[in-house]
Amino acid sequence: MKNNRNGLRNNSLFYIIIFVLLILATSWFVGGQGSSPVENFTSSEFITHLRDNKVKNFSVQPSNGVYKINGTLKNAEKSQGANSNMNLFGRGVNQANNSKQFTATVLPNDASLQQISKAAQKTKTQMNTHEESQNGMWLNLAITIVPFLLFFFFLYSMMSQAGQGGGGGAGKIMSFGKTQTKPVDPKKNKVRFSDVAGAEEEKQELVEVVDFLKDPRKYLALGARIPSGVLLEGPPGTGKTLLARAVAGEAKVPFYSISGSDFVEMFVGVGASRVRDLFTNAKKNAPAIIFIDEIDAIGRQRGNGKTGGGNDEREQTLNQLLVEMDGFTGKEGIIVIAATNRSDVLDPALLRPGRFDRKILVGQPDVKGREAILRVHAKNKPLADDVDLKIIAQQTPGFVGADLENVLNEGALVAAERNKKQIDAADIDEAEDRVIAGPAKKDRIISPEEKKMVAYHEAGHAIIGVVLSDSRVVRKVTIIPRGRAGGYAIMLPKEDQNLLTKKDLMEQVAGLMGGRTAEEIIFNSQSSGASNDFEQATQIARAMVTEYGMSDRLGMVQLEKGGAPVGAYGQANYSQETATVIDDEIRKILDEAHKTAVDIIQGHREQHKAIAEALLKYETLDEKQILSLYNTGKMPVTNQEEFPSEKASTFEEAKKIAQLRDEKKQAKEGHSAETPTTSAQPLEENPDGQPDDVSDDNHVQDDD
Repeated sequence: MKNNRNGLRNNSLFYIIIFVLLILATSWFVGGQGSSPVENFTSSEFITHLRDNKVKNFSVQPSNGVYKINGTLKNAEKSQGANSNMNLFGRGVNQANNSKQFTATVLPNDASLQQISKAAQKTKTQMNTHEESQNGMWLNLAITIVPFLLFFFFLYSMMSQAGQGGGGGAGKIMSFGKTQTKPVDPKKNKVRFSDVAGAEEEKQELVEVVDFLKDPRKYLALGARIPSGVLLEGPPGTGKTLLARAVAGEAKVPFYSISGSDFVEMFVGVGASRVRDLFTNAKKNAPAIIFIDEIDAIGRQRGNGKTGGGNDEREQTLNQLLVEMDGFTGKEGIIVIAATNRSDVLDPALLRPGRFDRKILVGQPDVKGREAILRVHAKNKPLADDVDLKIIAQQTPGFVGADLENVLNEGALVAAERNKKQIDAADIDEAEDRVIAGPAKKDRIISPEEKKMVAYHEAGHAIIGVVLSDSRVVRKVTIIPRGRAGGYAIMLPKEDQNLLTKKDLMEQVAGLMGGRTAEEIIFNSQSSGASNDFEQATQIARAMVTEYGMSDRLGMVQLEKGGAPVGAYGQANYSQETATVIDDEIRKILDEAHKTAVDIIQGHREQHKAIAEALLKYETLDEKQILSLYNTGKMPVTNQEEFPSEKASTFEEAKKIAQLRDEKKQAKEGHSAETPTTSAQPLEENPDGQPDDVSDDNHVQDDD
């Protein structure tokens, strides 16, 4: 109940309603509280009515330098004009025409008083006198001041709420520049290196950061300067935030966590003020870790081509962050850890030595890392004996930590829906399909003709995947609709790949063309189900031409990166003639892949028909069933020990591995110095440290 009341007070609508009600109450009070209508007479009209014996009684009272007369007429009479009282909203309220009550104002001179007195004595009218009221002055003062007080109260309440960012409590009016980030108590931070799996190299890079926070004197005695900033970059869901929490947990120091967007506010200068306040608080609790998530929100490169240099508020915040980080001498015991998946847009001043001088790529885990991640997330889940985490790791290339956790969670949900006590392999298989393509739509009504076309379409993908199996294998083919797909075929690489050859990419494009090719050969028609296949195939072909230099006509040039031109501010740096050549080369690759698909399906009509008919009967086929149909029923023999298992290491184990690695490196350098060797240019994967791939490794070819 307490939380509900606090939520009501923090709602802007609450203050607006209170403000309107107070204004209405004041208006009602000043407007006469709904009293009976009163006729206003001039002094001459009042004396005339008194002389004509029309007044029943009246009273005289001094008020603000004049005499105010209130009285009652003997008979009600129609007013000469429509009188109206004005309320606070300036709107006239018309009164009734017939009224016995009247008021009048008489100047304080002896002649007027004598006339009134003589007329009253002559007509024997009752006359009363009152002393001047002391409440009139206070009432007028209240009517003047109360609306202003209400206005300032309303403004104060709104500014206090904005200063708290919509949070609870009656905040201070000048709290805009104060950061609302509170340090996480080291005793409450239970995250350790053993909770972070699939990032062994990254943990070893952070070992010395933890060591410095634990015992900085060892480094300072040698004159060493620990990195003041560590930048974690990588795709979403790879565990960057978890790594930062693990560093704070291992070092047992306060942990300040804030998002880059939290610095930005509607008021100019608030972001810079919050940066100063954050670092001031961190220095008071040093040694400490400041973690800034999504730092690209405030750290984007300045002078982005706009007149005037871009967003002034964001640049002020960035400038203050640069100043605060540059002020470190290494003795404060403060380390800034930032995370981003857009390191290419960060300002160069952030990345220079002395600020974020250590950059750690937290990429997609390999097959060993995926198994270790699965083991961490499977600790509190009852798995059946037929669930092999090593097999699941093999089946999920391209998955990051968040995806793998989602797979196990979906498996638990599926098992609960099926009223099981344990999560078995069938539940995990269904969970993988849900994560990749969405939930199944088994109740969708599909005509037999459409179902047959989908089966031959997906069988076309499968047969090409089996024939061109040097780099990829067909894991599953299904005609059960999921999401927007009427069916899909999942092609997975045989092993984790950091480099893709032109042959590998051409095989992928040919596999994507298999669905449309099967429709043309079997049904002599074309359907809209291949639209997603063409989208993926065109992306791969475009990357081959514009990024990887795999075109004979254009040569070894990079014209685009990530699908966008590499020119300044996203503008294409090539001519229209070059754009025409790019289109021609993309069309050439797609036509060549289509011809390859036609040759394969024409040469394997019987196997293609067998897979399609099996799909019509069973709806879903896995890798072993597809190979059995292709190879006349012979089941493949799989090797379960294709890679060694990996477990999540603790801080001490990671530290030991890092020391052994350094010793091996020193020994190797010493050996190289004694034995001169010829140098060779190494094969570069990618300037940003990520594998040269154009799409997710878990390739899904679907039938829309």
